[in-house]
Amino acid sequence: MAETVKQGSEIAVLIPCHNEELTIGKVIDDFRSQLPQADIYVFNNCSTDATAEIAIGKGATVINEPRKGKGFVVESMFSKIDADIYVMVDGDDTYLASEVCALINPIRQNRADCVVGARLTSFSKESFRPLHVLGNNLVRRLVNWIGKANLTDIMSGYRAFNRRVVRTIPVVSAGFEVETEMTLQMLQHRIKIVEVQIPYKERPAGSESKLNTFRDGFRVLWKIFRLFREFKPLTFFGSVGIIFFILSVIAGLPSIHDYISDPDHYVRHIPSAILATGLMLLSAGNVFLGILLHSLNWKFRELHNVLTRSRVIGN
Repeated sequence: MAETVKQGSEIAVLIPCHNEELTIGKVIDDFRSQLPQADIYVFNNCSTDATAEIAIGKGATVINEPRKGKGFVVESMFSKIDADIYVMVDGDDTYLASEVCALINPIRQNRADCVVGARLTSFSKESFRPLHVLGNNLVRRLVNWIGKANLTDIMSGYRAFNRRVVRTIPVVSAGFEVETEMTLQMLQHRIKIVEVQIPYKERPAGSESKLNTFRDGFRVLWKIFRLFREFKPLTFFGSVGIIFFILSVIAGLPSIHDYISDPDHYVRHIPSAILATGLMLLSAGNVFLGILLHSLNWKFRELHNVLTRSRVIGN
């Protein structure tokens, strides 16, 4: 199958798909009716059904991504498609195409770099499993705490963003944790995010979710942990250093008591003294590492800002 990529279009609708033959045709039709001027791209991610054939029949450009995982698909989107405004939407027909203008308008008006369709205030009970609601709330609280934000839906698969987002944030996630990574990356790079409340439908009969509650939930939490360590090294390693310091004091209490109470300052609890010393060294090492990485992060951020400005001026 020939794959073509159109460069420089105003609006590109990007639809990641894995076995969505039941819904992809309707999704393409719905978005074409709302955005007749847009280019529609279906990223076929290892589908074994007729997803690609149906998309081609509907006039969409199909791009195959052989590496299985939504993160790989998003990476492919960012590297292959050039547009002024990107609309990314899942191919399962759970998002309304009629809401797309509400997502695009803030970008056109320069009020936002990224607009997220927030689902968690208007959805049917069948749309989310109870554990998914709990998991979404946990992820939201963690991301807001790390990024000092007040977002309501971190993992929405319906969002619009401009060229700055594509050129600024790296995507290294492989799976469903990619939305969480994108959000944290945007907050880290001070990209303006606006949320628009949208309804969220349940999947049509016969269509099954590809999300594994526990496996993908663990991946999301692990991704948050790693990004927290990378974005906030002083907080992360400083906290670890404090924990080691407290443990060092606790471990050293018998030795301290020996030193104070014995007239000759003889320490009988030698093992605890050795343990306390080791823990104190670990504490100091973690604090030093946090300070070092924090300084490096600051320098890299300055360099990134300079390079971003130079690209904008160059265009």
